[in-house]
Amino acid sequence: MGKYGTLDERIRCKSLMSKVVPIDGVIPMFKDGMHVAFSGFTPAGCPKAVPTALADYVEKNNLQGKLRFSLFVGASSTASIENRWARNDMIDRRWPYQTGKDIAKGINTGSIRMGDKHLSLFAQDMAYGFYTKDTPSGKLDIGIIEVSAITEDGGLVLTASCGIVPEILQVCDKIIVEVNTAMPSFEGMHDVIVQKAPPHREVIGITAADTRVGTTYVPCDPKKIVAIVESELPDQGRALADADQSSVDIANHLLDFFKAEVKAGRLPKNLLPLQSGVGSIANAVVGGLASGPFYNLSVYTEVLQDGMLDLFDAGRLDSASACSLSLSETGFAHFLEKRDFYSSKIVLRPLAISNNPEVSRRLGVIAMNTPVEFDIYGHANSTLINGTRMVNGIGGSGDFLRSGFLKIMHSPSVRPSKTDPHGISCIVPHAQHIDHTEHDLDVLVTEQGLADLRGLAPRERAQCIIDKCVHPEYQPILQEYYDMAKKDCLAKGVGHEPQLWDRALKMQLNLAQNGTMKVKNWDMKVDLCE
Repeated sequence: MGKYGTLDERIRCKSLMSKVVPIDGVIPMFKDGMHVAFSGFTPAGCPKAVPTALADYVEKNNLQGKLRFSLFVGASSTASIENRWARNDMIDRRWPYQTGKDIAKGINTGSIRMGDKHLSLFAQDMAYGFYTKDTPSGKLDIGIIEVSAITEDGGLVLTASCGIVPEILQVCDKIIVEVNTAMPSFEGMHDVIVQKAPPHREVIGITAADTRVGTTYVPCDPKKIVAIVESELPDQGRALADADQSSVDIANHLLDFFKAEVKAGRLPKNLLPLQSGVGSIANAVVGGLASGPFYNLSVYTEVLQDGMLDLFDAGRLDSASACSLSLSETGFAHFLEKRDFYSSKIVLRPLAISNNPEVSRRLGVIAMNTPVEFDIYGHANSTLINGTRMVNGIGGSGDFLRSGFLKIMHSPSVRPSKTDPHGISCIVPHAQHIDHTEHDLDVLVTEQGLADLRGLAPRERAQCIIDKCVHPEYQPILQEYYDMAKKDCLAKGVGHEPQLWDRALKMQLNLAQNGTMKVKNWDMKVDLCE
């Protein structure tokens, strides 16, 4: 018996009780080279008992590198599990996103093959069979899904997220179900749509963040369930860093911008549904709204963090829709204290719906996400440090930054560096990798200020970004580069978006070779630091 009840209480389809097995009973089902899918989105809703038992088995029997899987999850999962799998060389391929230190190391050293994809596209492409076209069966080999309960007809009531469970069930005939009795049931919080493939795909009739159009469970043929195990492992909440002054300043710039948009009549008094990415800056922005002048807010996003609970508590937020309730340990405890209050206001949807561009465009979502860097023309890099080292993945940022009403990216103007007391600039002449083009973004914000790029031509955008967003230490450096590029390109009649390709990456080269992005001379005939 778990903390929140028994298996008998949670499994209402009594014919499935015969499929309950001890955790060791599922280990023989897994073979080297299998394509395996997990439920979950961030640590929320990720299976924990079976993945942990598999890692135990590999370590006990010295099978490192001999039991490897292609792993498909809605986004990241429990970092401690994925890191352990990576250390045990249990991951061959990984789609489409991750957040673990060891798995990132495996990706960047070449032992793990990772594919990066817009999350909404990943979900639907999974259902289309794009990721299983080369498997012998044309399907996933096995899926592991964490649930709160199983309904009388075999429907799966999920836990703190929906992820890609509907898509897993479409392309997988063997499902292991983890019934988690260490957490309370989340029954009633989900709104599940199982989409058909084109040309039979239906219109998604969501017209507000709290619209419900589906079922509270994922339909599942009980014949697909090959085993049921009990899990007594709660979600491992991710701690969030406290908001620093830079994050607070960014939040304040955005609040001022929203106030001005309301005054100008371009936004209603309660704004439009908010989408906020993951991280301390995003949480600070949401925290700023809790003390701002806006009421009757709504949220349509992929992840709900602790700050959203603060918005509910402050009486500012009426409803929130997401794929995942991804709270810190403290935030989850707070959620449990007021579970009835929060659960009546939160809707959890499958990834293909929470991140769907059709819905985002219809609702007019205000999209806010954090990049690695952006350049003077408004191209942004969300994934690769130095253009080659994968951080996490593009996640859902592109889903919302291509379809929202306002497309906003916020970042500190500089990031800490061990080799330069002023840090490295997050604004450069040209981004080393581009995930979001200048066509996708409306507003860029740093602690220095806010650049409203709407209606500006490329050269106007560049000057606005330099004036508003760049750190004072780097402002004259970038201004010199831009003036030089503009003069040279306009003289040649190629000056719509001026760049000097022999030196556009000189700041990054200077950092790699000399530990600083401060270019003292832009002439390529002169050494980088001279």
